[in-house]
Amino acid sequence: MACLPLLRQLRVGWTRLGVVLLSLVLPLLLPLVLAAEPALAITAPELRGQRSLQDLQPDMHGRNLQQQEFLKASLEGFDLSDTDLRGAVFNTANLQNANLQGADLEDAVAFATRFDGADLRGAVLRNAMLMNSKFTAAVIEGADFTDAVLDLPQQKALCARAAGTNPRTGVDTRDSLACR
Repeated sequence: MACLPLLRQLRVGWTRLGVVLLSLVLPLLLPLVLAAEPALAITAPELRGQRSLQDLQPDMHGRNLQQQEFLKASLEGFDLSDTDLRGAVFNTANLQNANLQGADLEDAVAFATRFDGADLRGAVLRNAMLMNSKFTAAVIEGADFTDAVLDLPQQKALCARAAGTNPRTGVDTRDSLACR
């Protein structure tokens, strides 16, 4: 038990040493901490949807809409022809009968999106993520689907009506869909 006072003195000594070290190091580290970039967190889709493009108009022909979010958006019949939609997100959006002729959808994400009856003539959909999306009666002449991710039944259905060559990329639609 004679060691107990000695241990208390050591603990107090270590505490004082820690305070002294902290007082010496803190002024050096504080500017680095304050200058650091803020941490960014991923937000829930519902919150991102509130920040998505609010200026939706039936005629958005030729606009630059790169990396915009259209979460659960109703764009049925909209004119998005010749629009730059690279990296845009259309999750569970409705693009039925939309005019996407000549649109650039490279690297777009369209999970569970409806493209039924949409005009995709000459559109570029390279590297697009199109899982669970539907293309019933979509016009795809000259569309470039190179490296796009599609459900197998949709890919087969698109191959049944694939024709033409993309005017911008020079890629044949059938080749871009890996049709046999």
